[in-house]
Amino acid sequence: MQMNQLGRTSLKVSALGLGLAAVGRPGYINLGHGQDLGRQYAPLQMEANAHALLGAAYKRGIRYFDAARSYGKAEYFLSTWLEKAQPQDATIGSKWGYTYTAGWEVDAAVHEEKDHSLAVLDRQWQETQSLLANSLNIYHIHSATLESGVLENAEVLAKLGKLKADGIQIGLSLSGPRQAHTLRMAQWLEVDGVPLFDVVQATWNLLEPSAGPALAEARESGMGVIIKEALANGRLTSRNTDIDFTPSLTLLEGEARRLLTTVDALSLAAVLNQSWADVVLIGAVRQDHLISNLKALEVNWDEEASEKLSILPEPPAQYWDTRKKLKWN
Repeated sequence: MQMNQLGRTSLKVSALGLGLAAVGRPGYINLGHGQDLGRQYAPLQMEANAHALLGAAYKRGIRYFDAARSYGKAEYFLSTWLEKAQPQDATIGSKWGYTYTAGWEVDAAVHEEKDHSLAVLDRQWQETQSLLANSLNIYHIHSATLESGVLENAEVLAKLGKLKADGIQIGLSLSGPRQAHTLRMAQWLEVDGVPLFDVVQATWNLLEPSAGPALAEARESGMGVIIKEALANGRLTSRNTDIDFTPSLTLLEGEARRLLTTVDALSLAAVLNQSWADVVLIGAVRQDHLISNLKALEVNWDEEASEKLSILPEPPAQYWDTRKKLKWN
């Protein structure tokens, strides 16, 4: 698999990475998530599934792995796999700012709580260090937004600056319809005269490409770019049975047939085709879906695909409202 330089960092990352949001906890918003897990939620069984998936991904060339404190036991599953597999060339990222609150229940009233305070940063940094201390390369603010005020919190920024000085690359993940505004504010933040953020993780897909110009600017300035939710939590796959999406799905299926691929691989290839994308995360839970996603690397993307699929984007506010309504399963 193609390896890319992650912005101005010294890190080398694979063009596709594995995100662990869906494998570390019983519930998630991806379409069909519960079915993918076979509704088998025993921690030991989920750990075994995570290890098998991580091993299959590594065997096939994936070298970037992404976790977060709020992904249930994802950091723990990742740490036990790293200890067992001893990969020498993996790049590891994790995130702070959300606390997992579901208590291992799929139907929990609240699955995670957001808090970008210094107290949470201090606590979650120690928690992450206890699991990934010898492996962690990138530490992101989880879903930074202008509304959260995290980019104006001098204490938090100073703490992140100290972590950066100690050798950790500092990143931020973005969320919501104002991703571009948040990124443009973060891009120029400095601590002691040095740019604080080396990496950005953002949502970009065929339905929500609005952050594209800002991501291109960030990459040009030297930031590494990681793309999440490239399949829109399953909405850009054949699993999307929303009748209102039928015309879009028909279009995607037609282009997939023309390019001799699948809808998921086509949708991922659209992101891989963006020159500013260093890593595109996939969120597979099953190995067959992992293998299907990897076919994106073989898609001969062309201008015809770009033109035909350019009608798919939704207004950002509509996209994020739809995402908010996806059911945990």
